[in-house]
Amino acid sequence: MSRVEHLAEGVTLYLGDCREILPTLGKVDAVVTDPPYGINYETYKPSRISRPYTKAGDVPRTAITKDHRFEKIVGDDKPFDPTELLPLACSMVLWGANHYAARLPDSACWFAWDKKVGKAADSSIGDCELAWTRGLPFVTVRCFRHMWAGFQRDSQVGDQRLHPTEKPIALMQWCLEFFPDANTILDPFMGSGTTGVACVNLGRKFIGIEIEPKYFDIACRRIDAELRAPRLALEEPKPKPEPLMLPI
Repeated sequence: MSRVEHLAEGVTLYLGDCREILPTLGKVDAVVTDPPYGINYETYKPSRISRPYTKAGDVPRTAITKDHRFEKIVGDDKPFDPTELLPLACSMVLWGANHYAARLPDSACWFAWDKKVGKAADSSIGDCELAWTRGLPFVTVRCFRHMWAGFQRDSQVGDQRLHPTEKPIALMQWCLEFFPDANTILDPFMGSGTTGVACVNLGRKFIGIEIEPKYFDIACRRIDAELRAPRLALEEPKPKPEPLMLPI
């Protein structure tokens, strides 16, 4: 079942398979996305806490405190092929590309997101994530340091987790700022709509595609709420003071 939502001028969301929708769109200024990596990511992870010892020598027991049940990531059960995305734009950011780098052209510039900022390095959450980029003049790696490990967050503190691989809005805005001339941004694997929210914040046009109805509805609500949020008017520049003329 396909569906199209025009949330505002220049903001359009598609529910459906991007492989069917992309041929109808044409080129955009940039593709910024977090696609399925082809790793069959386990989206059901019960949270556990250790119970206190009851007596000396006891092995600590665990109890399930909350079930984190998310829909399976469509397409993540087979290797991801990024080749259909490459003709869409000259500028690109593809997260998780270390999992499918052999199917991408060489790139001198990669993005690294340090999600631990040097803390809790022994947990099961990866220390960082990598993105392949195209269309940038750099011949180096650019790093974004932003804590995002469970309840330890540098932003969106207290917000409910909406997607199993959700990215912070701050990260996607950071990506977009490297492409200041890219007016229309495409995210073919929109998920809960984080890239779209970042585009609204930066005044960019956005096209998003999501195949899972649950996440599509979440993305519609998030982006629509961001569009309706009050914006501070930019302060007009103050006129330069007239030069002081001293009597001769």
